[in-house]
Amino acid sequence: MRPGKVPSRVLEQVVYPYLGRRPDVLVHAHLGEDCAVVDFGEWVAVLTTDPVTGAAAHLGRYAVHVSCNDLATSGAEPVALLLTLLLREGTTEEELERIVREAGEAARDLGVEIAGGHSEVTPGIDRTIAVATALGRTRKGAVISAAGARPGDHVLLTKTAGVEGTAILAMDLADRLRGRVDEDTLARARRFLEKISVVPEGMAAAKAGAIAMHDVTEGGVLGGAWELAEAAGAGIEVRADAIPVAPETQVICRALDLDPLRLISSGAMLIATRAPERTLAALREAGVPAAEIGMMTPQERVVVRDGRRMTLQAPESDELWRVLAGS
Repeated sequence: MRPGKVPSRVLEQVVYPYLGRRPDVLVHAHLGEDCAVVDFGEWVAVLTTDPVTGAAAHLGRYAVHVSCNDLATSGAEPVALLLTLLLREGTTEEELERIVREAGEAARDLGVEIAGGHSEVTPGIDRTIAVATALGRTRKGAVISAAGARPGDHVLLTKTAGVEGTAILAMDLADRLRGRVDEDTLARARRFLEKISVVPEGMAAAKAGAIAMHDVTEGGVLGGAWELAEAAGAGIEVRADAIPVAPETQVICRALDLDPLRLISSGAMLIATRAPERTLAALREAGVPAAEIGMMTPQERVVVRDGRRMTLQAPESDELWRVLAGS
């Protein structure tokens, strides 16, 4: 298999059949679902886990925000997380402290406790890997699931395509980009790291009546749109020309011959809603830019790009992996 997410076909055939079922698990593992939900009476526990494998810098901050972003898609309040660090051989104490310090700062900003985890020096890896498992809570009747989207729902995107990927490329491939991208653009792109959290928009959209939400990660906006439709068992039509792409992302992707719409996009969230104006107003009030980019449909999954209707494909290897493999 290629680097990146395990393909959806493989998950369905060789992973999901072996996971089991319990009646107190309310939301089970499924394509497009960001979180599991476990019944605890009046309240539910919302659980998610995510690795950070594609970033070399600011690993601790990414790990906290990426995991808490998943909780935000369910409308849950992040409470605590477990942080596992698999350190490459030769990692110094100073490097470990920097990772944990950044993770602690990000957790404090979100009001989350790092309640435990695991750390080890792991042979056979060429970069440190972080895995965060996050726990959130909400009242049972307030859970939002990606499976809730229905034909006719409007699909919104917060912020812009490729937020996380833009920051990673500007930091980790700065030497390769110099001479093709000016220093001011690279500096602005690195600051995209400050936009990684989607907790504010998740809370705002949930209060405004969002039907379904999905964190945009590997596979970019187009991959996330396919996953949203898959979770709902529905179709989707995405208007590529309506997807906001920041100038910094455009310049960096052009220099590296990448598609920004298939670039890892933590920091952006897909929201399905039956009241787009109300949801957009709530997001604006929360200080989060957003745009309507498509519509849920009964069955067909398409992207309209440059005036052509094309089948929206399941996400495969992210554009980030393609460029890192060639660096």
